[in-house]
Formats: sequence, C-alpha cells, structure tokens
Amino acid sequence: MKKICLFPIVTLWLTVFMLSGLPLRGLSPLPENQKPNVLFIMVDDLNNLFHYEGQGAITPNLDELASRGVKFDRAYCQVSLCNPSRASLMTGRSPYELGIWTNEPHFRGAYPRIVTLPQYFKEHGYHSVGIGKIYHNWGQPIHGDPDSWSEEQQMHFAAHYHDWYQPGRKYELHFDLKKGPAVQREEVPDEAYLDGRIANAAINRLRELQEHPFFLAVGFWKPHLPYNAPAKYWDMHDRENLPPVHYPEPVAGVPDMAYVHSSEARSYTDVDQEGPIPPEQKAELRHGYLASITYMDAQVGKLIHELDRLGLSERTIIVFVSDHGYHAGEHGQFGKWTNFEIGARVPLIIAAPTFGPAGVTSTSLVELVDLYPTLTDLCGLPRPGGKHRLSGVSLLSVLKDPERQVRTEAITQTTRPLKAGSQFTSMGTSVRTEDFRYTQWTRRSDGAILAEELYHLSEDPLKVDNLAGEPVMKKKLKEMREKLAHLQEDWLY
Repeated sequence: MKKICLFPIVTLWLTVFMLSGLPLRGLSPLPENQKPNVLFIMVDDLNNLFHYEGQGAITPNLDELASRGVKFDRAYCQVSLCNPSRASLMTGRSPYELGIWTNEPHFRGAYPRIVTLPQYFKEHGYHSVGIGKIYHNWGQPIHGDPDSWSEEQQMHFAAHYHDWYQPGRKYELHFDLKKGPAVQREEVPDEAYLDGRIANAAINRLRELQEHPFFLAVGFWKPHLPYNAPAKYWDMHDRENLPPVHYPEPVAGVPDMAYVHSSEARSYTDVDQEGPIPPEQKAELRHGYLASITYMDAQVGKLIHELDRLGLSERTIIVFVSDHGYHAGEHGQFGKWTNFEIGARVPLIIAAPTFGPAGVTSTSLVELVDLYPTLTDLCGLPRPGGKHRLSGVSLLSVLKDPERQVRTEAITQTTRPLKAGSQFTSMGTSVRTEDFRYTQWTRRSDGAILAEELYHLSEDPLKVDNLAGEPVMKKKLKEMREKLAHLQEDWLY
C-alpha cells in the first residue's frame, strides 16, 4: 500500500510560528518543519447520545471543538468497561487479541513488550506526556505505564472517590477516604476537584512543550461517579426540566444478563442498595451526571483556548474520546458494562488542522482501535507492523471525505457475571451494522448460546425492542448469527 503523508515538509510548516515560553526540560527546539503535535483528550463514562443528540448536556467547548474537525457520530468502544477499553485503544489491539475483557489484568503485565500509542510516538521523536487518567490502574499491581511516557505521569493513580472536596483540607486526592456519597454540590473553584487541577497542569506543560513536537495525553476523570462538580455547573441544569429518560425501567423481552442493575451506583452510600431507586434519587443522579459533563467540558475548553493563545492550534491534532458509553437512568440503570447502543457508542472528535473539511459529521462505523493507525498516518509515521501490527483501520479517508465508510460492522463485548474478573463464565458479543445491533450471549466453557438480542436501530438508535424471537426477523437473525460466527473464527476466549 502506498504510504499517505498528510503533513509533508512543505511551505505550510515553514509558516509555523516559533513561540516564546518556558524552556523544555532536557530537549532542544526542532526547526519549523517539525511534525504536527497531538493533544489526546480522553474522558470517562461519557455516552455519545447525551451531548450530540440534543439530550440536554451543556457542552459549548465540545461543540466548538466539533466545529474545527470531524465528529464521528457512530464510534464504538470494544468493551464498555475502563480497563479493557483503554488497553485496547492504547495498544491498538482488539480485546479478543489481548485476552483482556475485564478490569484485570494490566496489559503491561500480560504483554511486557507491547508498544502503546504514546510510546510509539515517543520512539519516533515526540515528547510523550501523560496527565490524568489514561490507563485504568486502581487496584492493579502496575501503576500507569512508565514505558509510554517521556516523563513521569501525573495525577493518574487513585480511586474516583478519593477525588472529594473536604472543607479545611488542601485541594488534593484524599487516599484516606472510603467510598461515600455519589453526589456532592459545593461552592468551590474548579481546582477543588481533580479535573480542574489536571487542566491546569496540562496548560503548564503546553507552555513548556511548544517548541518540540509533543504527544500530550490528558485524561479527565469525569463524568464518572461520584458526581461531584462545583455548584455553578449544577446550577446550569434545572432539576425540574432534565432531559427525558429513554426507557426508565428495564425492558421486557431483554435477557436479565444484559443489565447491570445499577451495581456501581449502589456501591455509594447515598444510593439505595436494593430495590428500585426512588424517582427523586434518580433525578439527583441524572442531574449530577449532567453537571459533571459540563464541568469536564469547561476543562476541555481551557486546553483548546490555551492552544489558541500559544499559536499552536494550526499544528496540533486534537482527539477527544470517551473510553465507553454510560446509562444515566436509561433502562433504569446507572452504570456502564452493557452492550446496548448507549453503553457501546462513544463521542469521538478528530480535529486535524489544514486537513479535510471541518465542522462536519461522519456516520461511518468506527472502532476505538482505529485511532492508533489514524494518528500515525496523520503524523506521517510509519505504520507498526510485524509483531506490533494493529487491529484497527485508518480513518484518513473519512477525514478527507466524511461520507466514506471504512467498516461494515463494529464489535463490542461484555462479560458476565459482574465482578467475576478474568473468571467470567459468559460473554456477550454485540455486532453493530448499518441498521441493526445483534448481541449473542454465550457460555465460555462450551460456546453454547444462552440468549440473543436483535434491535432495528435505523430510525431510533435508542430503541429497545428485542426482535430476536419475531418470525419476521428470522432471516435477519440467521444472517447476523452467521456474520458473528465468521468474525469469530480466529477469536480466542
């Protein structure tokens, strides 16, 4: 295949401004014909449908970012859980190739020599920096991934409930805390919580990194539980007029194993541990989720505006992505780890300055493993091959022409029972095509089919009407079974 070079050393790069600022630790400035920078922003537990489909989230900065690039309306995570999704995205390998579907093991323990996305950029002359949550590591024997970075990673290791405002204490992580309430609304500045401090740290590094090509990965912890955002972000949403919940209760005809029964939210002290969650409690949780999204959006805005102020925007590729989707009351659930559209579908924006159209939306089916080859192509780096081959496909052609389609299906997987870790006994594998989502639940020991789901989503991506048992869908069900069987021929559980 002929190598595509998006940013050749031509007059374009000779016009880049060499800006003044703090000296970069241990690095010498490169000439103006340097490669483009990468600002890689990852957030936690943000579903696509909340702020792209008029669902009520207030995200002016993400809207601005989308106006600068291509918004991928149908991007899908490979597993709707932190560790396997992040391991897959950052290594460019599918979960069924890694053998990682749960929050254990750490990918580096399983594959000591695998080359991650930031590590690959580091090996090709970039200064690689990680600030915030990029890899899932709480409860893991390995903290973060030192091989990925040119310097020590910052603010990446904690439990989410350690990020809590306590009057009279410093604005910092409190590792002595036990898990407490699911929500907190306090009149405090952004820096009272971790994401505000992450944004500040990332801004400081941008000022130092501006004279050398960089891969800066910034991982915001929100809108993951607990929903603790400064009061001003809560006040931007009206509790009495929150966006409606699609399917406020579990849906008849859907297998019980498809749901998570709000197990994560129920682990917090102010959420009922058993039985239905009361309506007023659901409203508070949903309000908190929206407030956390808007708080996170403000931090993203700080980074974008600093890029502009430094004159770096025209030579910096920006990626915004969530690790997986999330139910914020839909189906009566608060949590991830599902194969429904709202659990698998994630926001993805790629803003590549001077390349392709801007402010457009692509409906191309995309998997998060596609980001690794896309970024190497955008920056003119050789594509990894041999033992480091990648699972994804480059989205270069879609960035040039958003009408292009690069996949015919996207795969998302989920294990059961919940919290079984690597000892899971069943697997749900979901195939998303142009119009349908088919999910097959199989027993790990012998591959026996335990349950099936089939949804027709061409008119409403949130529609949940399991058609697997409908006679009129018998042909389509057979077609989707065969498609999945063909895809699985080389998979190993």
